[in-house]
Amino acid sequence: MRLENIVWDALDPRRLGAFWAAALDAEPLTDRPDLFEARVQLTDEVFLDLCFPQVPEKSSSPPRLHPDLRGVRQEEVVDRLLKLGAAHVDIGQGDESWVVLADPEDNAFCVMDEREVFRDSGPIAALPLDSADPDRDAEFWASITGWVPCQGSGHMPSLRHPAGVGPLLELCPEPEPKRGKNGLHLDVRRDAGEADVTDRLLGMGASLLGGDGLPWLVFADPSGNEFCVLDA
Repeated sequence: MRLENIVWDALDPRRLGAFWAAALDAEPLTDRPDLFEARVQLTDEVFLDLCFPQVPEKSSSPPRLHPDLRGVRQEEVVDRLLKLGAAHVDIGQGDESWVVLADPEDNAFCVMDEREVFRDSGPIAALPLDSADPDRDAEFWASITGWVPCQGSGHMPSLRHPAGVGPLLELCPEPEPKRGKNGLHLDVRRDAGEADVTDRLLGMGASLLGGDGLPWLVFADPSGNEFCVLDA
């Protein structure tokens, strides 16, 4: 399996997707009223897709996943994002070195200060994911993505694509247990020829949430964070 998609639930996929495609210099792939998709090409072979499926209403649960954007020249990056439709937002961050913004549907994200660990990340520096047990969940996500442990931007366990490019997946101690549906989630795709992985995932502590009749299955990781496993 490999990590393929970052997925935002969207009330207006075209509006939200166009913002993020411009913010991350991503190539649009699908542009429909109910679905917008774009691709961040990291190398000739490594990419991440951004997916914005339409939902009837947004989750009101506290966010457990968000993108941290690389801010090589942080003030310039922030100014450009504000012109694209982002807004400053206070989530209690205090006097930190990063800047917190919200996208056009009020999803908070950070623009980081430049750090050596982000040098080869591309436009997304990190993907912090809340976890009830970061060490356990780092092993889980490494197993299902093929990503490997790496030096992070803090003290939390971190993973990265084995090519050494792209964002860090940072497993962060959760401020509270999971409740409600995540508004952002990750998708992984089975490799060609890979057998059904349900039993393996259940044995690792995942929970099967659904997906009958769809070309993917919906699971939750051991901390309850939803993710989809796409067909090969």
